[in-house]
Amino acid sequence: MCSHHNLAVLVSSPVSLSEESIAPTPTTQQDAQLGFEDTEPVDSSMQDFYQLYQELLVITLVLTGVIFISVWIAYSLNIALNYLLGACAGVLYLRMLAKDVERLGREKQSLSQTRLALLVGLILLASRLNQLQIMPIFLGFLTYKATLIIYVVRVAFISDSTKLRQP
Repeated sequence: MCSHHNLAVLVSSPVSLSEESIAPTPTTQQDAQLGFEDTEPVDSSMQDFYQLYQELLVITLVLTGVIFISVWIAYSLNIALNYLLGACAGVLYLRMLAKDVERLGREKQSLSQTRLALLVGLILLASRLNQLQIMPIFLGFLTYKATLIIYVVRVAFISDSTKLRQP
């Protein structure tokens, strides 16, 4: 994996087979001033990733609480608890996905699919036990998807409103 510094040198300087040294380009000088000379941009990217993960987790937990109380009021405690079981599995799935993405590039080259075993196991368990209901569990699991939709819509409206304000 190329560092930001090496990539900037490769992109901004012509290929030369001579022995003369290549003077620093404005891009590499700017990188050195910003502190990217020896570090990879992964640090700031990982900080953005952790911030995104925390935001998605908070939105998911708030959404889960609101939906749990709504389902309890509208239906019954049993159905609300089934929903909560599925939502907890969805949060666990989101956490497993975040850990998998975190390892991507450093230790692994692709995302694993073992996270889906969590949903499959939960649905199989719900189909065997009479106390559990498949639909509320499945919809609870999909709560993290609703979080992603909320996040994307919010980001789209924020970026659209900032574009409109720019001259």
